[in-house]
Amino acid sequence: MPAVNSLELFRRFDTAELSLCLKFNRWSRQNSVRRFFAAISRLGDGVLWYALILSLPFLYGIWGGRLCLQFSLTGLIGVALYKSIKQRWVRERPFISHLGISAGVAPLDRYSFPSGHTLHAVCFASLFAFYVPGMGGLVITFAMLVALSRVVLGMHYPTDVVAGAMLGGTLAWLSINLSGLYLPL
Repeated sequence: MPAVNSLELFRRFDTAELSLCLKFNRWSRQNSVRRFFAAISRLGDGVLWYALILSLPFLYGIWGGRLCLQFSLTGLIGVALYKSIKQRWVRERPFISHLGISAGVAPLDRYSFPSGHTLHAVCFASLFAFYVPGMGGLVITFAMLVALSRVVLGMHYPTDVVAGAMLGGTLAWLSINLSGLYLPL
């Protein structure tokens, strides 16, 4: 059997996911829905995560400062990871590949695989849920909304979001297990 290159593989996935993308993207035709998910997506650009991360030293002292450093380093690794994958796999965004899908927001970069928003949302939500369990419900709900927003707004295919979530979860797990920092006594 001949090898399938990444462009052919994504073309096949694009075709399989098109109907799902169209269904989710139709929601964004309603102004209130588009505005809601655009706001979620904007907060998922990093604004909410940065604010939460920078609050850790103020809330938890030295231990919070260590968490701030750990979360920041993990986030930087996440940026390097998703950017290198995007440049290697070069999957066009749904709104570029399909005329029936409209962009609900301006993209931050050209390619869609994997979803960097989802990678960071799942990574940071997992870290916060582990280290600051009282925030778990809020940050996990927000991460799910970020992931959904990326498909609704025409920025990503569902497989982009799933890949981003898997990478983000893996990064969080590695960060927790390699850091040596655990819940405060």
